[in-house]
Amino acid sequence: MFDRLKQALVGSYVGAIALGYLFAQGVLHFVNIFTSPVAGWVARKQYGEFLPRTTVPAGFSLQDALPELVRFSLLLLVWSVLLR
Repeated sequence: MFDRLKQALVGSYVGAIALGYLFAQGVLHFVNIFTSPVAGWVARKQYGEFLPRTTVPAGFSLQDALPELVRFSLLLLVWSVLLR
């Protein structure tokens, strides 16, 4: 099974495109690790008057970056396994 997968990834353009797409998604999720806390902060700042003051954190929340960090790690792992 792995021999067929390796042959498909190495011997065809589809495999190269798939590996490139996975790498590009990994790069996008890496960038989103840093932009997600900023986007959350802007949203909380903009719509803060609609929420009670006790539930709105004042600064950047690193919890906004955790889902992107997990996605990036998993994509990088899958990409590196397929690349080998």
